Amino acid sequence: MVSRPHGGRIVNRMVSGKRREHLLEEAKELVNIEVSVHKAIDIEDIAHGAFSPLQGFMVQEDYLSVLDLMRLSNDLPWTIPIVLDVDPHEIAGVKEGDDVALTHKGIILAVMRVEEIYGWDKKDYALKVYKTTDIAHPGVKRVMNMKELLIGGPIDVLNTLENPFEDFTLWPVETRILFRERGWKRIVAFQTRNVPHRGHEFVQKSALTFTDGLLVHPLVGWKKPGDYKDVVILKAYKALIEHYFPKNVVVLAALRMNMDYAGPREAIHHAIVRKNFGATHFIVGRDHAGVGDYYGPYEAWEIFKEFPDLGITPLFIREAYYCRKCGGMVTEKTCPHGEEHRIKISGTRIRKMLKEGKVPPPEMMRPEVAQVVLSFDNPFVE
Repeated sequence: MVSRPHGGRIVNRMVSGKRREHLLEEAKELVNIEVSVHKAIDIEDIAHGAFSPLQGFMVQEDYLSVLDLMRLSNDLPWTIPIVLDVDPHEIAGVKEGDDVALTHKGIILAVMRVEEIYGWDKKDYALKVYKTTDIAHPGVKRVMNMKELLIGGPIDVLNTLENPFEDFTLWPVETRILFRERGWKRIVAFQTRNVPHRGHEFVQKSALTFTDGLLVHPLVGWKKPGDYKDVVILKAYKALIEHYFPKNVVVLAALRMNMDYAGPREAIHHAIVRKNFGATHFIVGRDHAGVGDYYGPYEAWEIFKEFPDLGITPLFIREAYYCRKCGGMVTEKTCPHGEEHRIKISGTRIRKMLKEGKVPPPEMMRPEVAQVVLSFDNPFVE
């Protein structure tokens, strides 16, 4: 059965029709708060229910509960604070209970009821969410550059950012309908920010052997330099699915959501979001949402023990490699042969080869996928 949404129902904060027209007029008279692209993406994910049960940005009680307990104040699992930062001068004269307009580059995105205005400790946030205050961590760097105050409250969303990946975008209401139409009851989701190599393909196909369908769900949006560009990831997956998967067992859908590189906490967050999209199972990477050496090699697996009430089943599939003697992709559990027969699938090595214009060996990456990546002058974020 398609999973129940986190908290029981899919949130919809998009406003349409006459109410939208009324709020757009009202917004012109309100204090305007200019939000970053990062926050505009959060607004979109709240609006369409990807972050269900959140109705808006977190008030202090939820914020502190998520930081300290990894749960909302109602005890529902939640691991990444979804907050809106402001400077004091931006909200001069705004009181709790007032409405403000959230804008981005002249576009009114939402009207927000300010339930609470509160201070926060950025170092405390960084230490609890990222397990470090090292500014070299991309998530820490972003947090340290955020503003002095936080405001929390529900949002009514009037507009969202232009979406260059509209053709690939499906929201929770749509994926749930699609899964039902296909008769899928057990759906496994795979989160990615990379082009697929043979290890990814092995993990996906392993999960497909006992589920009805696979949701390949690349994140599009802000990424750190050196990551693959969004369009490259989507086109590479299209090539893989077309050439190496049976028809109608895979749904490829882009999700515009911010990447925090928060390791274990973000693994839980990604699972909750895919639960909202209808997935019953979620593939967890060995170093899921990791960066550098900030997290232990299996920390993103261990954290799931703390959430027996998550409502989605995590799948921990061992690291795969190509065995020349077996003649295929295997794991330590399925292959008895020694290191001399193994070809390790290294994402770093593959990235280096592609940067040099070389085609990785077919044991590492399907040639059709490599050709897509190499068809771009620069497939990487700068």
